[in-house]
Amino acid sequence: MPTPLLLHACCGPCSLEPLRLLREEGFEPTICWTNPNIQPVAEHDLRLQTLLDWAREVAQVEVIIAGDDREAWERGAAPAGFDRERRCRACYALRLAESCRVAGERGFSHISTTLAVSPYQLFETCNEVLVALAAHHGLTPVVRDFRPHYPEATRRSRELGMYRQNYCGCRFSAAEAAIERQERRDARKAAKKAAREAAAGTNGSPSKGSAR
Repeated sequence: MPTPLLLHACCGPCSLEPLRLLREEGFEPTICWTNPNIQPVAEHDLRLQTLLDWAREVAQVEVIIAGDDREAWERGAAPAGFDRERRCRACYALRLAESCRVAGERGFSHISTTLAVSPYQLFETCNEVLVALAAHHGLTPVVRDFRPHYPEATRRSRELGMYRQNYCGCRFSAAEAAIERQERRDARKAAKKAAREAAAGTNGSPSKGSAR
């Protein structure tokens, strides 16, 4: 008999592999959506709808839409600004606390999160928060490192035509992700320029009197 488990989900694509792997372990997850960090609201709603469509049409898994207290997020996480460790810890705590509350209310004994699949999350911090909150609520935390399965989740989500976001959720993470993408573009341009200059150098320097 599968063991019921409440699985906090941050989005549809990140839910693919955790759901599959937890089912293989003998759990039967129910997904819990609580992500007040996601901004703007249109982005939040698009990610939620993507999750709901996949859950209903493909995964055959129940989704509980829990509280999304945006004011609590602004009070608890936003003041940390670009201090990522502090901001993400507060953000994880808010979302996972609501998930634990729902788990206790619905009679679940086990809890986990899809945040453990993304290599862009603070894995150790997230697990510390999950373990502490689960203990506080009398739940068993199911801590798994799903990160090795992220490439497979990416491939499957693309095959399914799922919407894939390019930042974690909040306005600070959107800015950080944009900066990182620009830095990667700049690095690629610099590498290409260096390669062209190196290739030109192997062809010999311009002859004396040639145009510059």
